[in-house]
This record gives sequence, C-alpha cells and structure tokens, in this order.
Amino acid sequence: MQQNVLIIENGEGNLELIAKLVRRAGLTPVGATSLTEGKVRFSQNIPESFLCAIVAYSLPDAPQGQAIDFTANAFIPTIATTETLDSGIRDKVLERDVVDYVPKENSQNYDYLSRLITRLEKNKSTGVIVVSTNRILRTRTIALLQRHNFMAFECLTATDAMHTLSEHNHIRLVITDNTLPDMTGTQFVASLRKAFSKEQLAIMGVAGGQGMLMSAHFIKSGANDFLRLPYCHEEFLCRVMQNVEYIESVEEIRRVANTDYLTGLPNRRHFFYMVTVQHQFLSEHHALALIDLDFFKSINDTHGHDAGDIVLKAMAALIEFYFPDEIISRFGGEEFCIYLPNTPIEEACQRLEDFRKVVESEVIQLPSTDIKVTCSIGVSGAVTQRVDNLLSLADKQLYAAKNNGRNQVMCEQPDSSPLEQVSLL
Repeated sequence: MQQNVLIIENGEGNLELIAKLVRRAGLTPVGATSLTEGKVRFSQNIPESFLCAIVAYSLPDAPQGQAIDFTANAFIPTIATTETLDSGIRDKVLERDVVDYVPKENSQNYDYLSRLITRLEKNKSTGVIVVSTNRILRTRTIALLQRHNFMAFECLTATDAMHTLSEHNHIRLVITDNTLPDMTGTQFVASLRKAFSKEQLAIMGVAGGQGMLMSAHFIKSGANDFLRLPYCHEEFLCRVMQNVEYIESVEEIRRVANTDYLTGLPNRRHFFYMVTVQHQFLSEHHALALIDLDFFKSINDTHGHDAGDIVLKAMAALIEFYFPDEIISRFGGEEFCIYLPNTPIEEACQRLEDFRKVVESEVIQLPSTDIKVTCSIGVSGAVTQRVDNLLSLADKQLYAAKNNGRNQVMCEQPDSSPLEQVSLL
C-alpha cells in the first residue's frame, strides 16, 4: 500500500518545504493549508495509507491546535510543528497524544523532522524492551515508544528480558530500571554485555534521585546511555533515536563491507567468515562448488561491460533462488561460490547439474538483444576441516571442467584421489 503523509501547514511555502522532506523519504505528501481542507484530503484517501501526519499548531481555521486533535483522534501518528520555541505552546502540544513537536525556527529542526519521518517507517520493525517493576514508568515509556511505531516489549525482571531477547532478533534497544527483583540493573547490563556488544544492542539505564553516581555505574557496566527521572519527553525520544540509529549505522557498515556492490551477494571475505563459523559444527557430508561463466570476456567484448553486468546480476539472482539455504558468494569477476552444508556429494552434484541446465536454458535480456550463457562448475566434497583446502580441490575440478569442453559439472568424490573425478554431462 502506498504510504502517505498528511501535511496540514499554514502557508504554501511551509507546505512545499515539508512536502520535499516527505518525498525525500520515499513517501507521498497529501497537503492542505487549513483544517477544513485537511479533512477533505484525508477523506479522499484510505485511512490506513497514512504513515503519519505533520500538522501546524496554529492554522487560520484552527488557531489552538484543533488540527492536531483531528489527526490524533483519527489515530494517525502526529508530529506537531510550531513557528517558534514557545514553552506555553510546547506544553499545550505535549498534552496531546503526539509523536513529537518540531519548532520551524532553523534548518536543523527540519533535518530532525526528516529523520523523524524516516524513523516512523523503520520503527515498525524495530524492537525495544522496557524492564522495570515500576508500573507508571513502564506504562509511560511503552506509550511513548508506541507513538513512534516501535515494537515495544515490557518485562518485570531481567530473566524475562533475556528470554524476550532470545525470541526476537529485531530488538535493538533495552531500557532498564536499576531496581529489579532478580538482580540490579547494573548487573543486568553487565550480563547483557557478555552476550551482545555495544554495536549489536544498545542499552539505556534509567534511575532517579541518585545523582551522577548511578549514571556512572550504568555506563561502566556497559550501558550506552543513561536517563534520569523524571525525564523530558523530547530528550527521551532523541536519546532513543540516537541509540537505535547507532546500531543501524553499524549494521549498514557491516552490510556494505560484506556485500558485493554489483550483485548484492555476500563477498569473498564474508563467505569465508560464514563457512568458517558454521564449518566447526558440520558433519563430514558437505560440498563446495565453484561456478564460472563460460566465455564471459566475449560478452563484454561483443555487447559491452554494461551487458556483462546484466549477465552477472542475472546469474546472482539464479543462484539466490536455487540455493536459498546455502552459503553463497560472488568471488570476483565471473566466478561464484556455493557451500552446501550437511549435503552428500552425490546430492550436491545432482543439484548443481540441475542448476547448470537452468543457466543453459535461461534467456537474458540485454538492451539490444537477448543472449544465452553457460557455466562450468567444479565441486569437491572432501573430508577436511580446512575451507581453503576444500576450495582448492573445487578449483581443480573447475579447471578440469573448463579443459573438458566447458558447460559441465566436475565432481570430486570424498574418498577419491586427485585424478578420480566424475563428470556430469
């Protein structure tokens, strides 16, 4: 479903500026310059299509925040905007069920608004755990997180929180009180750090009336951040956003570092890491395959490098589709690698032969023509605890497949000598 953002702003200039931010976030602005027009624009769309609303506190026909009341009562997450940072208006805005409010007094506030819009979509798949026996603290914190579309979990004990973490892999932040029934908050933080690094899970400590000492204890125990009670609405949300965005930034850096830029497959380095981690626990039945496109240079020479890129992307898509549970990689150039754990060599070779036939029959559409390609595959199922040895043996089989006429699978049996191999044609 198309994601809309309802914008009700006082003036065409403000409306267009915010609409640009919404478009930049990949969302569709639905704009109005009065509450009356906003109600009409809202009624013309499916209510569930609105991700959020950005609404001015003061409008010509709604000078006291009535437009905010309208969108909040329509159950649309609402971001309020004000012309200036006025404490009286701020208090009136925050009395309502709003996500946040943004004063439009400088460009940095618009940058914050842009981040906020993007976060409301991302937060739908981001989990946060609140751990506390204080019902009021828990309820208030959960309510604020849900306003921001976070998937919020509440736990009374550290044990409950650890169990929740084990069940949900999308949790990025834990907010914990210091007084827990089964251990102190700092002990809980220290135990979390044994399982999760600061780059994997953010932790915020919360406590009141204990001055600077408690914050130091939390940080030294491994927390990323600390919040004193009673906390300010805006400070809480800003700190939550910063901590979640830090985790996401590290994840994105890792993803880029481990991904081939052209095909989107894992790269060679990540392949070795994944196989090495899983290889320690595998049985002796496994296989590793090297796949090489035949006569790839002639594709580049005849049709151009852009065409070669299209072929590589098509090959990567086929590998992803036919080997969804295996460890796959683009090794570089026109060479790909597949590791098949817990797979007898006979089964692996048959699957790869079936795949070779799929590649042979696939029609790849280029801008100017359609072409077909073939591939040669070398497979080894040798019993070894060294991934580099397995790779070297598969490479020998690939070399044999190339020398034997290409477009075939050459398999080395686990108990064979280097000269004993099986060709699947």
